[in-house]
Amino acid sequence: METKGGFYITQIKQLQDRIFERLLLENNIEISGGQGRILFVLWKTDNLTISEISEKTSLARNTVSVVVDGMVRKGMLERNINPSNRRQTIVSLTEYAKSLQERYEKVSQQMDTLFYKGFTEEEQKQFEEYLARILETLTEHLRMAK
Repeated sequence: METKGGFYITQIKQLQDRIFERLLLENNIEISGGQGRILFVLWKTDNLTISEISEKTSLARNTVSVVVDGMVRKGMLERNINPSNRRQTIVSLTEYAKSLQERYEKVSQQMDTLFYKGFTEEEQKQFEEYLARILETLTEHLRMAK
């Protein structure tokens, strides 16, 4: 049996990224996908290390570091030394980044509506459970490879 799930996931990701970026621009939110993932994590839990952000976004640490640097230059994030562990840098939201949350969430909701168009609630729930299982399997595989 030929499986196409990974191929479909890749195509969906590409289309979703393009549509989401267009919706962000239409709502005057000038951030990239990587920046959005980092903001999304920090909106849930502010004041995280690069490693924590990397883990929560599934982005490589060096990618997070580069994206965070750009976001600091744009005035979206701040880097501060952790007072309880001076070797750690804590990444925090600025007021500007906090002000983007409501508009970003509105765009995310538009994307979810588009994503699940024609799905019943039960189908959506079941689909998300399958995706969570795939994510868990891939995450565990990556942990074991380290």
